[in-house]
This record gives sequence, structure tokens and C-alpha cells, in this order.
Amino acid sequence: MHAHPFDPYISSASPVHTLDPRIKLGLVLSFLLGVALTPHGAWAALILFFASLASAVVLSGISPLRILRRSLIGLPFALAAFPLIFTTEGAAWFSLQAGSWTITATSEGLLRFLSIAVKSWISVQAALLLSATTPFPDLLLALRAFRIPQLLVSVIGLMWRYLFVLADEAIRLMRARDARSGVLAGRRPGGGVIWRARVAGGMAGSLFIRGFDRADRVYAAMLARGYDGETRALPAPPVAPAQYGILAAGCVWLALLVLAGILIR
Repeated sequence: MHAHPFDPYISSASPVHTLDPRIKLGLVLSFLLGVALTPHGAWAALILFFASLASAVVLSGISPLRILRRSLIGLPFALAAFPLIFTTEGAAWFSLQAGSWTITATSEGLLRFLSIAVKSWISVQAALLLSATTPFPDLLLALRAFRIPQLLVSVIGLMWRYLFVLADEAIRLMRARDARSGVLAGRRPGGGVIWRARVAGGMAGSLFIRGFDRADRVYAAMLARGYDGETRALPAPPVAPAQYGILAAGCVWLALLVLAGILIR
């Protein structure tokens, strides 16, 4: 896959980058499982999870601010747990009267919502670190090493590549729009809100048609080159015993954090 400005991978020679992709994927999956199993409100354990992740980020040489900024994209999805504040039984925190309805927020519901939000935020950062330190083809090979079905891995790989196809088409559309948009001195460029919405809708429709047509041409080219639904690659080299030791030590550490969270809670 060619280099793309939207590709999250950052090339480096750090110890995290040079770690085998299969080991990294195993550590990240164990990390996500450990965060998910940590009881709600076990803040000390969650802080230790975050500190462990922050140590890996520093070791990778990637700017922590870069990971923090990109992790904010996961916070809106945590709002799906917002109704837990009002649906979880427990001590009343405050009540709102809406006609004949009384909405009561509980302290237990707030605790559960905050825990889910923090867990989601930490988990997104772990996934971002994995994608920033591992080329995507290596991730696909790691998925196959974990016995993920070939069809699912192929779908993930094609979906990833077609995201860049759509991005390229969107860049071309915006470049064409800018080339055809004149600006007069003293006048605001563009029209009103309705006009801008109509133009944006037309661009979205054109993007869908052009992206679909280009995807069809790409798939026809793949078939012409012998593609049969399976992505073939050279056999992955064996994992060094020392890296298995890193995986075992990481899993033990994560298990201790989960156990500490259970005992603290």
C-alpha cells in the first residue's frame, strides 16, 4: 500500500516499532480485555492501565499529544452510555420534573457512565498506538496468525484500502471546486446556507458514484491479475523466544492490574 497522508503509521526504529506484530496485537487485545474486566469505579487500577499505556507511547517515540488528540474521536461514542445515569438504580443524585415524568439521576449511574467513558478513552489510545507503530499489512498477517477467518481479514483489508480511495476522490472533488470558485474583492465567497448545502449534497453524490466506479475498476484489475479472494503473502518469520517472554510478562502485569482493581473495588 502506498504512503498516504491519512495513514496513521509513523515509521521509526523504536523498540515498540520493532516488536513482532503478532506480539503487539496479543498485548493490545490483552490490554483491551483487562480494561474491560476492570470493575467500575476502580480508578487506581485504571490510572495504572493509563500509566502503562503512556510508558509504551513514550517508548515508541510518538508524541503523546498526537495520541491524546486523536483519542478524542472516541469520546462521542461513549455518550451512548449516558442514559445509564438515569436508568441505574442507586442513591438519588438529583431529579428533574418533566410534566408527569420524574427523571432521577443516581450516583451509581454517574459512576458507571464515567467508568465507561474513561475505559473507552484508554482503549482507543491503545488501538491508536498499535496502528501508529505497525504497518497495516503486518496487522493483517497478525490477524491471520490469530486464526481470524481469511474472508474476514480480506474484507478488513479491502475496506481499509477503499477508505483511501474515497479520500483520494474527495480530494480531487475539493480541488476541482476550488479551481472553479472565483472570489471577488469585498464580497463573501460562496452563497447562502441553502446553496452551500446543495453544493455539498451534489459533491457527496458525485463522490459516491466516482468512488463506486473506481472501486469497480480496481476490482476488475484485481481479477485480471488472478485474485481469488485470498491475499497471499510470504510466510511470517518465527517469533523469537524473547518476544514470547515480553508477551507473557505483559499479560501477567495486566492480570495483576485487573486483580488489583477487583480488590480495590
